[in-house]
Amino acid sequence: MSNAAILCVDDEVPILKVLKEQLKRSFGNQYIYEVAQSVEEAWLVIEEMEQDEVKILVIVSDWLMPNVRGDQFLIQVHERFPEVVTVMLTGQADEGAIDRAKQQANLYACLRKPWREEELQQVIRSALN
Repeated sequence: MSNAAILCVDDEVPILKVLKEQLKRSFGNQYIYEVAQSVEEAWLVIEEMEQDEVKILVIVSDWLMPNVRGDQFLIQVHERFPEVVTVMLTGQADEGAIDRAKQQANLYACLRKPWREEELQQVIRSALN
């Protein structure tokens, strides 16, 4: 069993299912694939993985979510875990949010919805190298 994970955060269950399927298809059993439907749930998953000594390598987060926007979440993640690669997935983020995430969360990439599977695979693969 791998002790390295990729976490996907999006408030839409169908998006999370597709992300998880595409990542599994691309990377097989190399990683653990976790999903969360909100930032609050994501923090619970992060804490659980920390307790289980699972290292989160990449977090892919939607931007437009209830309560906390994706850029704010990724900034918080970067403050606590600067080694985690952050990727924003969005159909609606404004340029200000993307710039803020680049500057304050060391945003690795921003994927626009609808994304292509090859594009997701390429971003994650290069992020992990």
